[in-house]
Amino acid sequence: MKPGPRNLITDVPGIKVGNATDARIKTGTTVLIGDQPMTAAVHVMGGAPGTRETELLAPDKLVQQVEAICLSGGSAFGLDAAGGVMEALRDLGRGFEVAGLRVPIVPGAIIFDLANGGDKTWITSPYFALGKAATGAAAEDFAIGTAGAGTGATTKNWKGGLGSASLVLSNGITVGALVVVNPLGSVTVDGGPHFWAAPFEQAGEFGSKGVAQAYAAEEPRPGKQQGEATTIAIIATDAALTQAQCQRLATAAHDGMARAIVPSHTPFDGDLVFAVSTGAKPLPDPMADPFTLGHAAATVLARAIARAVYEATPEPGDRQPCYRSRHG
Repeated sequence: MKPGPRNLITDVPGIKVGNATDARIKTGTTVLIGDQPMTAAVHVMGGAPGTRETELLAPDKLVQQVEAICLSGGSAFGLDAAGGVMEALRDLGRGFEVAGLRVPIVPGAIIFDLANGGDKTWITSPYFALGKAATGAAAEDFAIGTAGAGTGATTKNWKGGLGSASLVLSNGITVGALVVVNPLGSVTVDGGPHFWAAPFEQAGEFGSKGVAQAYAAEEPRPGKQQGEATTIAIIATDAALTQAQCQRLATAAHDGMARAIVPSHTPFDGDLVFAVSTGAKPLPDPMADPFTLGHAAATVLARAIARAVYEATPEPGDRQPCYRSRHG
């Protein structure tokens, strides 16, 4: 397995990502859009999720495909962003056809970024407009780090952010991850230079600091206020998967979150993973390939989490340091 040419989720053909940012508020929105409707599922392991339209992603529900998935800051306010995405997609003629109308299906999830030093005194929620702007910005190349939904993200020790990574398997299938890293836990060992995800790093993508030589386990203590956390992610692939198979892919990807964030899936994090399939490539081996896809999903998500923190950049009013301001 090796990264795709961009080392972004958009190495999966037929997928684009758009970011919209409000630096004054220290927040933003990120949207993943398929060129065609995508089969989608979700798996939630955190104890405090904030979501929209996730119930319809169960394999027994009517709608099996979505137009886009929206990730946003803003806590519950940020759920408005998916409405902006819907409006922009409807203007493009996209959506589930019912009664002669088009209804874009846009599941979403949010992080809590209301205590990060930004100005939250808005009169009208900015998130509908951010969702619409992110849709208009969708492209194969996009910024990570302090961008989009990761603009105001934080971790136990460092400023968080938006991360992405990809893998191309030997059978030609591509798997990519997109993640907003805002956990209660830490992405580095004891707050030092070594990422928990270090064993999975590819080509120095988050600093080549290597693996910590020794780690004395200590009882973890939250570095942020409880209730101010969540890591939300999307795994995408061009493998042709059913909705049930997408759900299994999302479930397997949570291993990558646990490898890269310690602790993860706490009662105070809304940790979840969406999985989407463009359906472009049949599985060459229907028995063995799902096994490999699950491993790839976990690996690529762990890398994307570390990249989010590594690529974060300082902004006025930050309440946490950026990783590279301390460790280069």
